[in-house]
Order: sequence, then C-alpha cells, then structure tokens
Amino acid sequence: MNEQPYSQVYSNQPPEDTEKKHRTLKKVVLFSVIGLAVLWLILAGIMVYQQVQKNKNTPLPAVVGDGNKLSSEEETNIASIAEKVSPSVVSIRTEISSGNSGYWGTTVQEGAGTGIIVSKDGYIITNKHVISDASQIQIVLSDGTVYEDVSLAGQDPLNDLAFLKIDGVDNLPVAELGDSTTIKVGQRVVAIGNSLGQYENTVTSGIVSGTGRPIQAQAGDSVETLTDLIQTDAAINPGNSGGPLLNSSGQVIGINTAIAQDAEGIGFAIPIHASLGILKQALLGRELERAYLGVRFLPINAELARKYKLPVKVGAYVFNENNEQAVVSGSPADKAGIKSGDVITKINNKDVGPRGGVSSLIAEYAPGETIEITLRRGSETLTVKVTLDSYK
Repeated sequence: MNEQPYSQVYSNQPPEDTEKKHRTLKKVVLFSVIGLAVLWLILAGIMVYQQVQKNKNTPLPAVVGDGNKLSSEEETNIASIAEKVSPSVVSIRTEISSGNSGYWGTTVQEGAGTGIIVSKDGYIITNKHVISDASQIQIVLSDGTVYEDVSLAGQDPLNDLAFLKIDGVDNLPVAELGDSTTIKVGQRVVAIGNSLGQYENTVTSGIVSGTGRPIQAQAGDSVETLTDLIQTDAAINPGNSGGPLLNSSGQVIGINTAIAQDAEGIGFAIPIHASLGILKQALLGRELERAYLGVRFLPINAELARKYKLPVKVGAYVFNENNEQAVVSGSPADKAGIKSGDVITKINNKDVGPRGGVSSLIAEYAPGETIEITLRRGSETLTVKVTLDSYK
C-alpha cells in the first residue's frame, strides 16, 4: 500500500477544486451586488418617470413677471398710504442770512424740512424749528412744482408748530386729518418726509411705542420742552421734521418733530389735535393765536399721586413746585373758579392723561371758545365752564 508523505497529507494549501469553488462564490456575490444595483436604478428611474408624468397635469405656481407685485396685505396697505398721502407732503427749503460777515458780505445758510398741506388754498403745517430765522422759504410739491411766494402765517408759542401760506393757489391736494386722542400703543404707523433734506417723500413704517412723552428738543442754540408727544420706532431722520405720522387709513395723527440723539429707533411726533385750534383760525382767515387757560400743572402718574395723596392716578394736578401761582390771576381758569390743588380729569369730556395732556387738549380750541372742564377737588367732582383767551 502506497502512502502519501506526511507533509502532503497535512499541507496548509487547499486542494485545487476548493480554490475554484471560492472563486466561483466571489463571482456570484459580485454579480449579485451588481444586479441589485442595476435593479434599484431601474426602479428609481420608473418612479421618477411616473412622477414626471404626474406633474404634467399639475399647474405651476402663478408667479409670472415682476415679483415685487406680489405683496402681503400689510405691504399693500403701506404702499396705498404712501400713494394717497404723498401728493400732500411738501419739501421746505429755507435760506437764513447771517448778516454782514466783513469782507465776504452776507453769508447764506440753507436748510430743509417737510410740511403737510392742510387746505386747498395753500396752508401748510410744519415745525417751527424748520423755518426759524428763515429769510426765504420755498415749497416743492411731490410732482416737482416749486412755489416761492410763501409767507409765515403764524407760530404756536407753546409748541414746535408753524403755519405757512402759499399765495395765489386754490386747488392743492389736502391731507386728511385723524384723531390723535384715540391712538393705541402698538398700532401701525407710517412716516413720510424729506429725509436728510435730499430724499423727498421717503416712507418708513413702525408702531406707536408710547404716548404722552415729554422731551427736551434742541434746535440750534435753543432748547424747548415739548410734552404729550407720540413716540414711534418708525425711522425719522433729519429733514423729516414737519412731515406727517399716519395711521393705517392714511390720516395724519402726528407731526414728526424730533429724534432721540442717544438711541436708535426712537422718534417723536406732535399729536395732530395740538394744531387744530390755530388751524381753525387759519381756515377762517383770522389772525393765528394760541388758546390760553392760565394754569400751571403737573401731569399725574402713580408716583406723583402717591407723593401728594391725590384721589386719582391720571390727570393734571394744578400745582407749582416753584412757589409760583398755580392759577394765573385774571386768567380764564381764575375767572372760572379753578383753584390750586384741583385735579383736572377731563376737557370737554376727553380724558386728561397719556393720550392728551392739558396743553394739547386746550390747543384743539381757538381763543373765545367756551369749554367744560371736569375737576376733582378732594372727594368732590366739579364741572366748570371756561371761555378761553389768547396766549400773550
């Protein structure tokens, strides 16, 4: 019997047929993977084809042409407000002569601001500081029409308001005035103005951030205390002064007047009702005078009410902390029997408070008009009639 050598029986090398089986198995696995991949691609292609066929019957979104024409309701509203009011917003250009300056003669300084047309025959409201010391005033309408026959009709001695008059016109576009005593914090507003003195009818939007705000406003070397202002975050830039602050109906509810120099996004506007008394006289062709009550007062807040133990938390406390007369002798208030220590709560049934202080509510009326003032005197509520006089 022949026997194989020991080394051949226990060799580590596989027999030849085993190697063939391994190679065959590898080929099977490789071809299987390739086949599955091809099958997956075929199925994916079928799915894509079916989706394409399905989409043939699906209409495309209706976005054709200028995408700027597709706008939200809010954007449409702002655009319509600007279109409605812009013709009534004017640019005001001024020249201020500084007098003789020696060899070079008289120097002229140019200024710019904004105004609002409030009558067809040419009355315009703007800020007093826009036209202060101006030797020449020019009005430019939104369509480019220029008027140089412009006069200063009058100013409010207690507020940053001035009234201009274009002579010889009778058909100017007039802005619609709203009610600034009913505005709400958070409501949407739009401002239009001659931004930076060179970008006419610039439109910005924002909200009413607060009401009844007092500020110290500076124009040149003069500082003026303004009260009862509307605070807004609508951008108000230099040159916007005198332009309108508008509600969502395109009505003028304020006259833009100042920006906070040390903060971003804080602007202020004079409530439009503070101009109504003088405006009435302008439209009647009378001399422009400010209505006068004759009291010194403190606007009431929670702290003041607690300090002086007042019976209410809003209103105006007839009192002067500088030991001056709180009620001016011989004034309309004095004649009506108003006394130091009284609290004014209503003027012609409008609440005195953040939406309207005594000064701006009185400014709704003209000298000679009679109004009713509601008072708290201790625990007693009184109503007195007051005939307003002219501010001297």
